[in-house]
Amino acid sequence: MPGDRLTTPEFAQSIAAVSTDLGQPVSVYLNRRGQVIRVGVGTVRQTQIPLLELPRYGAERLCGIRCVTTELKMDPPNEAQLTAMALQRLDAVLTLCLTGQGFTKRGGGQTGYIKQAYLAHLIPHPEVRWNVSPPQPLEEATEQDFLDLVESLEEEFRRQSQALEVEAGHDRVLIVGLRVDREDKLLHEDTLTELRRLVESAGGDVLQVTRQNRSRPHPQTVVGEGKLQEIALNAQTVGANLVVFNRDLSPMQVRNLERQVGLRVVDRTEVILDIFAQRAKTGAGKLQVELAQLEYQLPRLAGRGQAMSRLGGGIGTRGPGETKLETERRAIQKRISRLQRQVNELQAHRARLRQQRQRQSVPSVALVGYTNAGKSTLLNTLTKSDVYAADQLFATLDPTTRKVVISDGVEGDLKTVLLTDTVGFIHELPPSLVDAFRATLEEVTEADALIHLVDLSHPAWQSQIRAVMSILSEMPMTPGPILLVLNKVDAVDQDRLEEAKEEYPQALFVSARDRLGLETLRQRLSQLVHYAVESV
Repeated sequence: MPGDRLTTPEFAQSIAAVSTDLGQPVSVYLNRRGQVIRVGVGTVRQTQIPLLELPRYGAERLCGIRCVTTELKMDPPNEAQLTAMALQRLDAVLTLCLTGQGFTKRGGGQTGYIKQAYLAHLIPHPEVRWNVSPPQPLEEATEQDFLDLVESLEEEFRRQSQALEVEAGHDRVLIVGLRVDREDKLLHEDTLTELRRLVESAGGDVLQVTRQNRSRPHPQTVVGEGKLQEIALNAQTVGANLVVFNRDLSPMQVRNLERQVGLRVVDRTEVILDIFAQRAKTGAGKLQVELAQLEYQLPRLAGRGQAMSRLGGGIGTRGPGETKLETERRAIQKRISRLQRQVNELQAHRARLRQQRQRQSVPSVALVGYTNAGKSTLLNTLTKSDVYAADQLFATLDPTTRKVVISDGVEGDLKTVLLTDTVGFIHELPPSLVDAFRATLEEVTEADALIHLVDLSHPAWQSQIRAVMSILSEMPMTPGPILLVLNKVDAVDQDRLEEAKEEYPQALFVSARDRLGLETLRQRLSQLVHYAVESV
């Protein structure tokens, strides 16, 4: 085929003849060199190319493939065909409407199988995704300069993409939030806001959030087929290269989603693991993060494309050796076993340090709370330290212990207490993290007392309290007495303050940043330590 033409009259009539003989639509796909690369019996929707098999393209380019298809009726392309065109990001779709008969004599000349044609292509518009021409004779469609059309469209797409361009090196993320009917709407919105912050903490740029309500998640793709097409189209429109779901996905669901969306798909747990990998600074932290990542990765090895697939299952393909999948799985299992032994050694080392502190009669208090509640800021303020603190989720990963001197409330003497800043908790903390960080979390269970710090300025502060208490209740050992401290009172209005005081009358209200209420906190800390030590 000539590269600068959609089709030729002879080629179009040949396709139409085959389609008429079969009584079925026929779709032929061609590249920009005019070579036929795929032929299917069916509509554009029925014969569409799997997204992972398409050439690589970005938001500023089309995929380099056009489709010439037949239609047995006189109807223009419907929305299903146009959606298939958009999903594949085809250069164009030429629909040939057939007469239903072969060549016939008419007025001394010949007329072919084709009555009229429609030309459809994508357009760079945020709301209207495609354009469909009026019905036109075949001759008009074949005379149009196809390459000129494609180049002008891609130039427009390029300008639109540059207008939406985000910082280089950052993932461009589309978030998908699924809410099942039994979930609270406000809590669902809070989790989506939190997921947005997680993505931003991991270094991604959130371009769009897509929502769906269902009675239950779809077992294969989480969301419905229509929503899945919408996700793929929206990702193209905004130029996303990563899709993040607000719930854990099974390996099968990830494979199905990537196959149908054509982009990399990750879940909330993988985002959290990525943040932990970035934040881990010490050897112990890196060790625990690697263990968590490998335990998450192991069940997801199967089906990772041709690189991990078996050689074959028929005659002539069986033989000695093992697949790359099995080799990779065994290597990961060995690495996990080695890391678990090292975590056990880390656990034993920290246990010895705690025993040494206990022999010296130095009481310990652990700061616990939801991530970004202000634990590191409070530690710095109370102990005059300079531990890294930032307004981001999981800014601190490795536990940090500092000394704080308080007045013994009973005898009036000064007393040294060890204050430990622990890793922040989060709603539905991934099980792999809980298991990998058991050496770190023991700092919580082995402490004489806990300070549960809460960000009172957060809209979901009550659900965050419940999430932290739920995690503490699942600890293998029961933690010591807990002092509830509501932080960031400088950033809340009087109504919320009164509501919190009424619901938690025994709590303390402080601002670690502005040093409000810290003297009262020291007094209550002294009473807490005295009670904890006396009750042992």
